[in-house]
Amino acid sequence: MLHATTTVAAVVKWPRGVKDVQVITDVSPPIPPSPDAERSRLTRADSGEQDWRAWGPYLSERAWGTVREDYSEHGTAWDYFPHDHARSRAYRWSEDGMAGVCDDRQTFCFALALWNGRDPILKERMFGLGGDGGNHGEDAKDYWWYEDSTPTHSYMRWRYHYPQAAFPYDELVAVNALRSRDDTEYELVDTGIFDDDRYWAVTVDYAKASPTDLCMVVTVANRGDRAAQLHVLPTLWFRNTWSWGLPGSDRMPTMAGADGRLVGEHRVLGQLVLAGDGTPTPLLCDNESNAERLWGLPGRSRYPKDGINDHVVDGADTVNPDRTGTKGALHYVLDVPAGGQRQIRLRLTRTAPPPGGTPVPALDLGADFEATLRTRRFEADRFFAGVIPAGASEDEALVARQAIAGLMWGKQFYHFDVKRWLDGDPGSTPPPAGRRHGRNSAWWHMNSFDVISMPDPWEYPWYAAWDLAFHCVSIARVDPGFAKEQLLLLLREWYMHPNGQIPAYEWAFGDVNPPVHAWAALKVFEIDGSRDHEFLARVLHKLLLNFTWWVNRKDTGGSNVFEGGFLGLDNVGPFDRSAALPVAGVLEQSDGTGWMGMYALNLLDMAIILAERDRAYVDVATKFFEHFAYIAAAAYDQGLWDAEDAFFYDVLRLADGTKVPLKVRSVVGLLPLAATTRLTARTLRRLPELNARLRWFLTNRPEYADVVGARRIGPDGGQQRLLSMVGPEQVVRLLTRMLDPDEFLSEYGLRTLSRAHADHPFSVTLGGQEFSVGYEPAESTSGLFGGNSNWRGPIWMPTNFLLISALRDYAGFFGDDLQVEYPTGSGVKRTLDEIADDLSARLIALFTRDGWGRRPIYGACQLFQTHPDWRDLIAFPEYFHGDNGAGLGAWHQTGWTALVADLILTLRR
Repeated sequence: MLHATTTVAAVVKWPRGVKDVQVITDVSPPIPPSPDAERSRLTRADSGEQDWRAWGPYLSERAWGTVREDYSEHGTAWDYFPHDHARSRAYRWSEDGMAGVCDDRQTFCFALALWNGRDPILKERMFGLGGDGGNHGEDAKDYWWYEDSTPTHSYMRWRYHYPQAAFPYDELVAVNALRSRDDTEYELVDTGIFDDDRYWAVTVDYAKASPTDLCMVVTVANRGDRAAQLHVLPTLWFRNTWSWGLPGSDRMPTMAGADGRLVGEHRVLGQLVLAGDGTPTPLLCDNESNAERLWGLPGRSRYPKDGINDHVVDGADTVNPDRTGTKGALHYVLDVPAGGQRQIRLRLTRTAPPPGGTPVPALDLGADFEATLRTRRFEADRFFAGVIPAGASEDEALVARQAIAGLMWGKQFYHFDVKRWLDGDPGSTPPPAGRRHGRNSAWWHMNSFDVISMPDPWEYPWYAAWDLAFHCVSIARVDPGFAKEQLLLLLREWYMHPNGQIPAYEWAFGDVNPPVHAWAALKVFEIDGSRDHEFLARVLHKLLLNFTWWVNRKDTGGSNVFEGGFLGLDNVGPFDRSAALPVAGVLEQSDGTGWMGMYALNLLDMAIILAERDRAYVDVATKFFEHFAYIAAAAYDQGLWDAEDAFFYDVLRLADGTKVPLKVRSVVGLLPLAATTRLTARTLRRLPELNARLRWFLTNRPEYADVVGARRIGPDGGQQRLLSMVGPEQVVRLLTRMLDPDEFLSEYGLRTLSRAHADHPFSVTLGGQEFSVGYEPAESTSGLFGGNSNWRGPIWMPTNFLLISALRDYAGFFGDDLQVEYPTGSGVKRTLDEIADDLSARLIALFTRDGWGRRPIYGACQLFQTHPDWRDLIAFPEYFHGDNGAGLGAWHQTGWTALVADLILTLRR
C-alpha cells in the first residue's frame, strides 16, 4: 500500500507531558487484579454465565460499496452506494464508523467523528477507492491501527493519524485514476500531507467495568509545531431497523441529549447512556436517509443522518433543536498547543432492562472510571504475558500482540438475509428482475445475523470461508471458544448450502474456496488441549456433506483428480480458472487435487481421534484412508506429477482426450505437500480394524504402496506409517525446487511463483489466443479476477503456513534422518524441523526491525520506517513483495496475516 515519494527531513520530538488531564492508562492499579482475570471472563462467557463478548468492536470500517447494500441491476456495488452517499444514506444491513463498538445484534452503534476545520465533511469513516479507481484494486487511503484487544474486549486500543490540512479526497481520486497497473498506487503519504508532523494522533482506550459498561478515553495529540483546533464528536446511534416496512419492526427507538450526555431508549435493549466529561454540546438528528440530497425527493425526517455533519461543517440548521432523534453526538471543540494533547473521558452504559423508565443515573467519570482503566490494562498485560513466550524478543512480542489485536478488532456484526435481499423490502422499491438470476440467487436459504471474523474491516468487510479457517488457528491461541464457534457457524444449515457447499464470500457465495475447514478444526482442537471431542464430532458430521459435494461436483470424470476453479489463488494461472475455459475441456488442478488429498487425511485424523472413544467412527476412518489413497495415486496416474521436472502441474484435458500440461511452477505444484499424516503404532494397536484394512489394502492393492506404504520406527520405538501425496522418493526432489533462492525461497518466506519465470515466462496458445504467466513480485499487472491481488510471485502467509506445517509433519515421520540442502545450492544440509524454523523466522522478519531498524513491510516509506510516532504501529498486509518483503494488498490487519502470531508463539515457545 505504501509507495512514498516524500521523506521526513528530521525526526521531531515533541513534549510528551500530558496537558489538561492526567494519563491514567499507564499507571499500575492500586490493587493487583487476579492474574487470570481475563481467562475467568472467557470462562464465564463460554458457559453463558456472563456475556463478556456482548459488546465489542463489531462495527465495520466500511459498509458502503458492499454487496449487501447493492440493489443495482448489474451488481455494481461501488457505484450504487459510494463513499459520497455514506454520510447521507441509511444502511439496510449493517453500519460503519471509526473506532466503533456495538452490541452483538448491532442494536446500537458508537463511533468517533472528527473535524479539523478544513475538510469538506466530517471524518466519520475511512476513505478509499474501489477496484475501478484504485488502479490495483480496492484501496483504503487512511492510516489507522488496532493496537490492543483482549478476547472479551475488556481492554482495547485504537489509533488514527488525521491530517491537520484538508484531506486530499479529490487529489487521491484524480491521481489514481491516471495511473495504470504498471504504476504504484498513489497513497495519502505521497501527497506530503504529513510533512512537518502537522497531524493529529488520535487514540481511543476502552475498558469494560462490566459486560455492558464501557469506559473510554479519547486522546488527541497535536504533533505539529503550531497550536491547532480539533472538533471531536463521540457519536451514538441506533441501527435503522424501522424504515423497511417489515411487520412488527416499525417501532422507532428514541434518543435525547442534555447535560453533556445522550440517553437512548430501545424496546429490547432498554436504556443506554453516553456521558462525557466537560461541557460538550449534544447534537441530534435521525438515522434516516437524506432523500432530498441523494434523489431530490422528500425524506422521512426533517433532520436526516447527515444533519450533524452539515451543522458542524457548514453551520446549517440541520440538527433537531429539541435535541431528540435516533443519532446523537457530544460535540467537543479542543484547542491544543503545539506538541500538547487533550483527553476526553466517556462512559457508555446500559442502565436499565426493558422497558426502562428508571431515572437516568449520573455515570462515574472519576475514581471508579480511573480504576477500571488501570485494572483492565494491567489484566491485559498479565493475560498476554501468559500467551506470548518469554523467549520472544520485545519486538516480536509487540508484533504478536498487535496481530492478535487485529484479529479481535476484525470481528464484525454481519447481517444478510439473502432471500429478503433478492425480494426487496415492502417499504422499498422492488429490486430489478434480473437479480433473480444474478449474484447469489442460488443462496436464498442463507440468513446471517452473527458476529464473524472478517479478513479486513475495510477492504473485506465480509467473511471469506478459507480466510476464516486460518483466522481461527490464531484466535484459538487466546479464545478457543470463539474459534470453535466460528468454524461451526459456516457449517450450520443457514449458511451451508443444502447441497453441502460452504459459502465462499459475499461477492459470490458459490465460488469455491480451498477446503481447509477440517485442517483448521484439527488445529483448533489441538490448541485447545485435544479435549473437546463434541466439537470435533459436530464438525466432522457436517464436513462429510461438504466432502461429498466436492466429490460429486468437482471431479468431472470420476477419476479422483479435481477441478475447483480459482480456489482462492486468483490469477495464479495463465487464464482465469474460475471462468469458462478458452477451449473445450476440463482443467485438472494440482492444487484442487492436493487440497482434496489433505481434506481426506484431515477427516481420517478426525475419525481416528473420535474412534478411540466411539468405535462407530472406525468405518469413517477406513473410508477416508482408502479415499486418500485413490486421490494421491490418481495425481500420478493422471499426469499431474512431472517426473522430469519434479513438480506438480495443472493439466488441461481437451475434449478429444489430449492432455496439455500447464508447466507453471507455482504454489499450485507445492500444495500437494500439505496432504500428509502419520499412522502411529499406538493408533494401529488401538484400532485393529484400521490396521487390518491397511494390511489388506497393501496386500491386494500394491499399486498404492507409494502413497500409503512407507514405514519407519517412530520416536516411541513403534512402527509408523506415512500417508502422503508426495512420497519419500518425490519429497526431496520437490523440496529442492521449493527451497531454491532462484525459484521459491526468498529472504522473507516462500514466493507463490518461481522466480525462474522472470527470465522464462510460461506461454501457451489455446483457441487462437496466447496466455502467459511471468514472475510479478508485487501487485498484479493482470486484470484477471479484477486485479485485486496477485499470486504470481508475492509471499502469502496462509500458503507459507501450510507448507511449514507440512514440513513439521514430515519431520515427525523422518526425524533427523532426512536432511536436505538448505538453501538449495548452499552445500549445507538441515533437518526438516530446522528448515521449518528458519522459514518461520523469515516470515516473522517481515514485521520486525532489521539491523538498520527498518521493518521490511514498510518498504521505502521513510515516515513509517524512521518516525518514532509511526514505526512501531504494525500493519498486517494481505501479501508481500516476493523480493523485498514490502506489504501489499489490503492493509488493515488482514486476518490470515495474523498467523505470524502463531509462528512467533510456536518458534519461541
